[in-house]
Amino acid sequence: MATTTSFCRICEAACGIKVEVEAGRVKAIAPDPDHVISRGYTCIKGIRYADVHNSPDRLQTPLRRNGNTFEPISWERAIADIGARVKQLMGQHTRDAIGLYIGNPAAFSLPHSLALYGFIHGIGSRNIYSSGSQDCNNKLFVARHMYGASAIQPIPDIGNTDCLICLGSNPAVSHASFIHLPRPIEQLRAIEKRGGKVWLVNPRRTETARVLGDHVFIRPGTDVFFLLSFLHRIQQTGGIDRAAIERHCHGWDDIENLANTWPATRTAPVTGIDEKTVHAMAADFMRATRSGGGASLYCSTGVNQGAHGTLAFWLLNVINAVTGNLDRKGGALVSPGLVDLPRMMRRLGVGTSEQRSRLGDFPAVMDTFPAGVLADEITTPGPRQVRAMFVSAGNPLLSCPDESKLTQAFAKLDLLVCIDMFRNETGNLADYILPATSFLERADLPLSVHGFATEPFAQYTEPVVPALGQARDEWWIYRQLARACGVPFFGRRSVEMALRAGEALHWVPGVPADAAGIVQTVVGLSRHVSMAKLRRHPSGVKLDLPTTGNLHKRLLTQTGRVELAPATLVANVYTDLEQAFRRFGEHSAGNLLLISRRDRHGHNSWLHNIRAMHPRGRTSNQLLIHPHDAAARKLETGDRARIENEVGALEVPIHCTEDMMPGTVALQHGWGHDRADGLRVAREAAGVNVNRLAAGGAEQLERHTGMVKLNGIAVTIKPAQTETAALEPA
Repeated sequence: MATTTSFCRICEAACGIKVEVEAGRVKAIAPDPDHVISRGYTCIKGIRYADVHNSPDRLQTPLRRNGNTFEPISWERAIADIGARVKQLMGQHTRDAIGLYIGNPAAFSLPHSLALYGFIHGIGSRNIYSSGSQDCNNKLFVARHMYGASAIQPIPDIGNTDCLICLGSNPAVSHASFIHLPRPIEQLRAIEKRGGKVWLVNPRRTETARVLGDHVFIRPGTDVFFLLSFLHRIQQTGGIDRAAIERHCHGWDDIENLANTWPATRTAPVTGIDEKTVHAMAADFMRATRSGGGASLYCSTGVNQGAHGTLAFWLLNVINAVTGNLDRKGGALVSPGLVDLPRMMRRLGVGTSEQRSRLGDFPAVMDTFPAGVLADEITTPGPRQVRAMFVSAGNPLLSCPDESKLTQAFAKLDLLVCIDMFRNETGNLADYILPATSFLERADLPLSVHGFATEPFAQYTEPVVPALGQARDEWWIYRQLARACGVPFFGRRSVEMALRAGEALHWVPGVPADAAGIVQTVVGLSRHVSMAKLRRHPSGVKLDLPTTGNLHKRLLTQTGRVELAPATLVANVYTDLEQAFRRFGEHSAGNLLLISRRDRHGHNSWLHNIRAMHPRGRTSNQLLIHPHDAAARKLETGDRARIENEVGALEVPIHCTEDMMPGTVALQHGWGHDRADGLRVAREAAGVNVNRLAAGGAEQLERHTGMVKLNGIAVTIKPAQTETAALEPA
């Protein structure tokens, strides 16, 4: 038995792992004690990835639909057939007839990310959709308008800060998003050990809040009003750093008075956070700022998925900047990264689209449109109508709103191609399913996390084991598809010629001939480390790079400064906020507000096919509800409840807990595998899909970015009348 060093690619933590291999088969995964950052830490999801890799449900050959079943087909035949269909559709309609949906795992594989953009930009289609419109496009949108590029994401300096205020985040379970945070509890506890403060603002007392920090309940979706009151208090107490604004920023005069009418006494009835608590948080924040230790506000998906996630994230960034906490030790840092990723993306034309969606007139975010309008884009006739879809490492039927409507839309496509390790619910509707490798079967570099790391590092991994059966990595798949469709990668003949030359010279080290060559080429673009050094240090190399002073080196705005008041955000903002505040005040007393959540045994919709991730044989997700809310509805722990609204209805077991804010309920997302006959374990433990209660369609989406509202959904709850685990949408 041999042990190989690699790293996990489930989330931004990118923890180091040791993989035991025997006769070409993965036997076990364990934390890497020698990893330069994670230092012997890996969460249960990373360890259990061995079961994903070894699953008997993994696809080993391309599949083609034959009536209601699938039949194996050769790669040559599948690629040729798909290419012919795409050419035909582009000839009959336009290039926009071809669409792409990008799933979450693509973000954690450098070759995969480059390949899918290379392919769809080669096609020349504007119809790109992603899971980002379910969880993070607000951050990408705000960053582009404030800093000039979506990839510029200031992150809290966890290792040095004296005050961290986290909104809608649960690092103990999710490691937080858009920040490289292995060993999350250890790192957060260290803040308190050195005398600092950690505030955790969430409608649920999370696993993180049970072991550290001060927890504050907040009504779902009202974070924007809390932040307005927080800024109001900062201004009242002289916390605006004029010198920092002069150094870094532009536009403060346009929004300086924004928070004047939002004291905590006004917002408390809506947010649930009283004036005393807001003032205490602001005092801790400014005490840390003035003492030199630094402070930072941070938010995650709990905020992103609310009704006003874009405005909330914008205000959060404004506060970090105008208090002098941007680009300073202990504040919010702009990571240097292995390479200048924002400029590299701009040179490739990635993330620069100025297009707007056909339906809803939403802006492209990282070149993608909201998945909440995808069903209508498929079914609504006219120019740019989507007629074919490529789904890359995604399961939009479970992760997008209105599952029933999207199912019907996908059935009307002329072509649906899924690239995945498994045949999931979306794959069941596909014409072709192309088997992809697991992350243990491909070379990679954790480049996607470099913009989120306060401790810059680099690591390279070769494939740990050979690919299973005929599985191929996404770089190879998209290169073959581009050839069959007759399009150059990234739509540039110069790029295509360079790639073809590299493929002809595949024997030359570092030449971009395959996924490994692409990774090695990117390393070659960096001045900070060499491939030779990475090979000598398989557990990673710390980079001697400054973590402060990077802001102006990275900024890509026209003014060369942080744009505090982008026109697209401040237009009508006073009116928009007043109207939104009034709507929250009119909330029906009979409704509860539903939020979605993760748990430590699941990850989105793709870790439920592992028996070990179902402790005590659980077969369903469960609704968390405060005991008073349950009693008022004649419910108690173990009962089944019917949850419904104007979009749909579900039935699910409940669990009463005082960890829930009264008036709020929570349900794990990613469940609802009752139709997944290609995922045998997940189907046995199907549960219900919380997104069946989320509304799709342009008029239901967040105005700025088209993000779907997955938190703060108004629902009614009553005792269930049937034993059915999940009902069809109403």
